[in-house]
This record gives sequence, C-alpha cells and structure tokens, in this order.
Amino acid sequence: MSYALTTLPLPNTEQWETRTVLKKAAEAHRYLAELKGVAASMPNESILINTLSLQEAKDSSEIENIITTHDELYKANLFEDAVATPAAKEVQDYAYALKEGFKTVRQQRLIRLTDILQVQENLERNQAGLRKLPGTDLKHARTGEVIYTPPQHADTIAELMNNLVDYINNDELCDADPLVKMAIIHHQFESIHPFYDGNGRTGRILNILYLVAKDLLNLPVLYLSRFMIRDKAAYYTQLQQLRETGDWEAWLIYMLNGVIETAVNTISLITEIKTLMQSYKHQLRDELPKIYRQELLNNLFNHPYTKIEFVMNDLGVSRITATKYLDELVQHGLLHKEKIGRSNYYINSPLCSLLIQHP
Repeated sequence: MSYALTTLPLPNTEQWETRTVLKKAAEAHRYLAELKGVAASMPNESILINTLSLQEAKDSSEIENIITTHDELYKANLFEDAVATPAAKEVQDYAYALKEGFKTVRQQRLIRLTDILQVQENLERNQAGLRKLPGTDLKHARTGEVIYTPPQHADTIAELMNNLVDYINNDELCDADPLVKMAIIHHQFESIHPFYDGNGRTGRILNILYLVAKDLLNLPVLYLSRFMIRDKAAYYTQLQQLRETGDWEAWLIYMLNGVIETAVNTISLITEIKTLMQSYKHQLRDELPKIYRQELLNNLFNHPYTKIEFVMNDLGVSRITATKYLDELVQHGLLHKEKIGRSNYYINSPLCSLLIQHP
C-alpha cells in the first residue's frame, strides 16, 4: 500500500492538538520536568548515560529482533573477545551511536542532516547514506504482505529529509507543543524510511536527541523503546493506521502515553539507583574508610560489571592497589567476583538487578 507523504509542517496542526492531546501533553511535560530534575541530582552524569543508554540500546534493538542478554552486554564492555554474538556487537554500536549523537546535539542545540547520517553510520558501520535505489517495501513480518511503500526516488527522499530537518530546528514553521512535534517527527522519519537499514533504531535515537535539543532533558535518559517493545504490534499498528487514515490524534496520544509511562518508570529507577548509591557510600565509609573515595563509588555504578583496569583508570592507582580495593569490596559483600578465561571481573549485583528487573 502506498502513502503520499506531505512535507512539514502539516496543514492545520491545531486540529490535531485537541483538548485531549493538550491535556496529555501537559501531563507528559510535568513528568519530563521531574525526570530532568532527578537526573540532574545524580552525582555523576556518566552513571546514567552509561547504564541507561545500554538499556535503551538493548530494548530498541530487540524491537528489530536483535536479541541479547544483559550478562552478554556487560561482559562485552569488559573484554573485546567476549563479544560472542553479532547481536551484542549491534547493541554496542547502538549505545555508541546514541552517546555520540547526544554529545553533538547537547553542544549545538540543533539536529543537522549530517548528525542523523552520522547516527545511522555509527549504527550500521557503513556509509551507505540516504537510499538512492528503488525497491524498498515494508512487509508484514508474518504474512510477507507489503503494507507500506515509502518514497522510492533519491531526489524525493533527500527533499523530504531536508524538509524534516528544517521542521526539527525552525520552531517558526510550527508552534505546536514540542512533544506533539516529537511524535510528528518520529512518524515522518519512519515513513520517509530514508536508509536501507537502521531506520527504526535511528528514529528512536532521534526522539531522544530532539528532547535534548529542545532542552526538555539535559541527559539522554528518556527511552521509549521499552514502552514500544512491550507491545511491538501496537507500535507498528499505530504507525500504519496513521498512514492509512490520516488521523493524528490516536498516534499523538499513543506517543504521549509512552513519554508519561517511560518518564515515571525512569524517575523510579534513578531514585532507586541513588538510594543504592547512598547505601554503598555509607557502607564504604563505615567499613572501608581507608579506600573510600567518590571516584571508587562512581566506578561501581558506572560499570555494572567492573574490572581491575577500570579501577586503575578511574582512580589513577596501580594494578596492585586496584586489585586490593576490589578484593576488599568482595569481602564486604559489595561486589561479586567472577572469572572469564584468565581474567577476573566484579559484579554490582544489586545495580544489575535494578536495571534488569525495572519495568
């Protein structure tokens, strides 16, 4: 089924900003503001960037049937030769693409076409760029039926992407609520389907980057992928129904509900991580005052699985000292020691449980 994409801004956007949509957007903004504040209260921003970006990478990749486990991912971050599957490598590439995109957008507060291309290049490890050849169709995963044919011609794709970038950065083109705009941008991007591969994952990273660009978040901590993966069919159905009906309200409500639910869950998760950090801090000060340093505490929460080299680098200590610190942490029940090959690694089990089990 084909769909005639229109350029942005949409005509009469205000007709989709119904009372229901605006009330839902206001609620979403309240939770986003709370999330922004909670995230800013963490003693070290890299703790959230490193742990939550990997979680988002795992969940977003799972939507595309790229499946791996937390254990495999954490080991892959420790040892290069522990990357056992292509899936784990793809998830690592996603986390890298997200963090690099965040660094760029936080600095410049806008999203250029080159930034979107760079995200996709980091994801796919190629420089294929925008689609130039026809023949791309989106098919039903089970039946193989073509459900949507995106734009086919290179000139059309380039024109639509340039238009989308203008819409992202120029608020004078549309005065809609920024969260409404985020939902419109996501649908437009996925419908342009500008790349040969990586469109879904790039589009979900773009959601986060847009929130950062608009200063709705200071850190990339709102990840909609877990909301979407809980019912993948609903996500794809909502995308396609809008293409078929042109009725934006249901899509906007769906995305705003995702922002609310994800923000609430992430506020809870960050609060629990902070509480756990405080518990570790008190135990370190009381039981191991000679080795207590804020840098050591940060290390234990930056890396759910840590190793001697990480402690050496983060604290600027020798191998002997780092090994001594880690062994003392194991003896006091703060870490769990494991071995892979000839190398030891150390697990912050309570932190891992929070990240794995949180809804």
